[in-house]
Amino acid sequence: MAVQVPSDFRRVIVAASVGNVIEWYDFYIFGSLAAVLSVKFFEQSHPVAALLSTIALFTAGFLIRPLGAFLFGWMGDRVGRKYTFLITLSGMGLGTGAIGLIPTYQSIGLTAAFLLFGLRMIQGLCLGGEYGGAITYVAEHVPDDKRGYYTGWLQTSPTLGIVVSLAVIILTRTWFGNQAFDEWAWRVPFLVSFLLVAIAIYIRLQLQETPIFQEIKARGQMTRNPWKEAFLSSNIKYIGIAVVVLIGQGVVWYSGQFWALYFLQQVSKVDALTSAYIVGTALLIATPSLIFFGWLSDQIGRKPVILGGMLLAAITYYPLYLWLGAVTQPGNINYPTAIFIIFILVCYVGMVYGPVGAFLAEFFPGRIRYTSVSVPYHIGNGWGGGLVPFITSAAFAATGSIGYALIYPIAVPAVCFLLALFLMPETRKISIWQPIEPRTAS
Repeated sequence: MAVQVPSDFRRVIVAASVGNVIEWYDFYIFGSLAAVLSVKFFEQSHPVAALLSTIALFTAGFLIRPLGAFLFGWMGDRVGRKYTFLITLSGMGLGTGAIGLIPTYQSIGLTAAFLLFGLRMIQGLCLGGEYGGAITYVAEHVPDDKRGYYTGWLQTSPTLGIVVSLAVIILTRTWFGNQAFDEWAWRVPFLVSFLLVAIAIYIRLQLQETPIFQEIKARGQMTRNPWKEAFLSSNIKYIGIAVVVLIGQGVVWYSGQFWALYFLQQVSKVDALTSAYIVGTALLIATPSLIFFGWLSDQIGRKPVILGGMLLAAITYYPLYLWLGAVTQPGNINYPTAIFIIFILVCYVGMVYGPVGAFLAEFFPGRIRYTSVSVPYHIGNGWGGGLVPFITSAAFAATGSIGYALIYPIAVPAVCFLLALFLMPETRKISIWQPIEPRTAS
């Protein structure tokens, strides 16, 4: 017998999305303040090396995410969706808030960098368990024919998380002034995390377990070993296909949103406050594209929308970034055009990211969904996408060439497009509300 779609699923989406926004705020406040952190936590005789070291720490938080997905995915499929992402949310908030409390390099030397590294690892581990839980939780509440649309709302949370992080930075800089911000008020955005996470935990405590997980548990169909069933069975080939899709998606995501901010600050030499205004405005305007393309995937399929975004990104990144550089020269910034260019970049993000939550939920069976969604997502997004800021910044620092800096953001989506064209199935008409048997060894 099929499980019934709950009547209060819209409230569930709102609650899950708010919590997810705060989680991503926590993760991205680190990247948004990379330039400040490089001064505070590293020796300054080589400023470029200090900045790259900070970006490397930012990247390390991505690289450890699959381990978090592996650990918390097991918990999500064995214990439940709700309690697992309550744990990840709490860990993320404590890890972020603590960055606002630790001494700097000037006070305790290299120990400061090690403390920063440790807290960044906590962030990465917890985020590794967060996304799979959130997307599984939402997907297991909504109707089959509108899954792209409703999970698209959740997909806005990383983008809105960046917007919130930029907004908090702008408000803090404006309130305290640039000098005070650079001296000590940079800690405020991290400390704000304690309050935001307390709010998110309160919201999530109001939620119930998903009806699909409850049904699986009631029928005695829970997996005994999610790792074995996900990775030592025929399911592993589906994991591999998902990784290909998600590496392409992840590189487009970070190239279109995060490297746009780095580009303005490093290449165009736009000051931190102005670049935050430009990127934040573009993100706000373009955020509905994630919902739109999620909805579109309900109409025409997940595959054409996601692969269309990869192809457009690979073809147009170079001219778009050249154009962005031309309109953001110091002292002569064309704000509307710069915002429009980043809006286009974020629309590509909407295409690849808006439908991908629905695709993943439909691609894997309910009893191992948390594990199977989390691990490929964080390999693709954490490794493929997370390397974008470091590789592009290092390539530009070494060569001074936008073309060399964009090799990785262009080549990876292009290759993933070609592979996924043949490997990726269409999942739009799969119902997750019907019992699905586990995939057996092949």
